[in-house]
Formats: sequence, C-alpha cells, structure tokens
Amino acid sequence: MSDLLDVVNVQANPDFTLDLEFENGERKIFDMEPYLNKNPFHRLKQYQLFACATVGYGTVVWPDNIDIAPETLYDKSYSLEEAS
Repeated sequence: MSDLLDVVNVQANPDFTLDLEFENGERKIFDMEPYLNKNPFHRLKQYQLFACATVGYGTVVWPDNIDIAPETLYDKSYSLEEAS
C-alpha cells in the first residue's frame, strides 16, 4: 500500500476512466468500470453524472455524496506512461 497522496486534478473520460494528477506530480489513469455495478457507484453509469467528477477533500467526488478513497485511486491506477 502506498502513502496517502491527495488528488489535485481529475478529468472524467467517456470510457469511464479518470485521468488523475496526484500531489507528488504523478499522472495516472483509473478505470471506474469495474466499480459501476457496486454501491454507491452504480449511479455513475449515467455519464452525465460521471462527468461531474471534481476534486474535493483530496480525492475524487461526485454529486449525491459519492466519493472514492484516494488510496484506491492511487493503488489501482496505472501511470500515463504505461498507457502509451
């Protein structure tokens, strides 16, 4: 498990991935699709809601009090360099 790093920037993508930037400068991609059948994330299957992702409290948040742990985002994502 990694150190707890805050998310400082997020961009939601149409394929239900999140482009993330962490406070240490790392840029990573997180795939939300495996989470979309679980509570509370099933509501994010509507792309209009998913696209409302913002940074709050050091992690990614959505309307309706939906958020995801920053350590999950960091540990389960891959670097943008790996995606190239």
